[in-house]
Amino acid sequence: MADKYAQLVNQGLGRNVAKKLGLPQPAVLRRYQPGEPLITGPILVQGSTAGADTLATQLLAWDLDVRRHPVPREKLGAIILVLDELERPEDLEEPVLVVGASLRDLARGGRVITVSRPASETDSPAAAAARQGLDGFLRSLAKELRAGATGNGVLLAEGVQIASPSALAAVRFFLSGRSAFVDGQFLKISSPSGELPRDPEKPLAGKAAVVTGAARGIGAHIARTLHRDGAAVVLVDLPVAGEHLAAVANEVKGTALQLDITRKDAGQRILEHAVQRHGRLDIVVHNAGITRDKLLANMDQSRWSAVIGINLAAQLRINEALLASEHFRGAPRIVSVASTSGIAGNRGQTNYAASKGGVMGMVRASAPLLAAVGGTINAVAPGFIETEMTERIPFALREIARRANSLQQGGRPADVAEAIAFLASDAAAGINGEVLRVCGQNMVGA
Repeated sequence: MADKYAQLVNQGLGRNVAKKLGLPQPAVLRRYQPGEPLITGPILVQGSTAGADTLATQLLAWDLDVRRHPVPREKLGAIILVLDELERPEDLEEPVLVVGASLRDLARGGRVITVSRPASETDSPAAAAARQGLDGFLRSLAKELRAGATGNGVLLAEGVQIASPSALAAVRFFLSGRSAFVDGQFLKISSPSGELPRDPEKPLAGKAAVVTGAARGIGAHIARTLHRDGAAVVLVDLPVAGEHLAAVANEVKGTALQLDITRKDAGQRILEHAVQRHGRLDIVVHNAGITRDKLLANMDQSRWSAVIGINLAAQLRINEALLASEHFRGAPRIVSVASTSGIAGNRGQTNYAASKGGVMGMVRASAPLLAAVGGTINAVAPGFIETEMTERIPFALREIARRANSLQQGGRPADVAEAIAFLASDAAAGINGEVLRVCGQNMVGA
């Protein structure tokens, strides 16, 4: 669905009028295109630790232009602030102010990334204060950025260094156009696991993936993105969506499986299909979901049970079947689609918010189970995404939802798909039990 307002204020007379009236001017975001550079312009790496030196060396190995000190009035593609040894709040002052002085030189669609360690109960009070303070700093800074620039953070758990594959992969993801609608968020790297792809354009080469709810909308875009990144894809959806499902399956050279995922044997049927067609199953994306909105005072059993059954209970049953199978071993990946509604809530969506909040709880509790078989499970929580579903929202409410984030626009289905493809890759093996919000940094609750 096109955002006609955004198109209007980004060209000619509309742009001039919006500027004079002080109207929102959502920028055209820098999104990933195969073959394009990871980022355009130099990257300023700010920090005096060994981790900062290591990261700068790695960026140079990726043939990127790196600066260790600001060059006045030089346009920057990105600023990376490495504070992996924070011990006191006073340690924030100098590097943060250096970054602040460089922000005016950040190019359109630029990136600001922090690399730090999360506050923990074992830290000294001063260290915990400094590390949690950086969290508030980054989220606030992201709200100040303009022209399609974003700010995100990489958190290194105890024992994880910046040179670990998943830490480098997270930096690369945040630098790239794949993270266009991810803003004000943190990704925690919980282990040094992972393997950077030999071919960054095909990070899923040789993998077999299943996507539920794949006939249209976000699910179809997920299937396309996984295929683009090298995976063989099994597309799952209801028999009633068979025609659309077959069309997308043909487009991505995948196979279609018409299946109601609420069936008790759905997990087993998915496994059998994937193994029969591809000899393996590496990735499962739980995308299928529905809404049945009503105020709780008017909610009936059918609306409640349908949403919980499809959005949450089906995922739990399928995951149980996957974990019990010898065919889901090695380095399996599960990625679930949650929602910011499950974080901040939404009027008239008690059932939907409960189901999506439940998905996030399921992901966190299932992380050790996946780790035991060498795998990971994570979730992506979209905010307002331009789909057929959001097109049915009344105009005024739709406009409010579109503008109520730091990027002042709705995301695209491809934005959700890019985040899922990253979390499904071997490079993200050190990320487990996390929820990544793809919401443009919603003003409330994200």
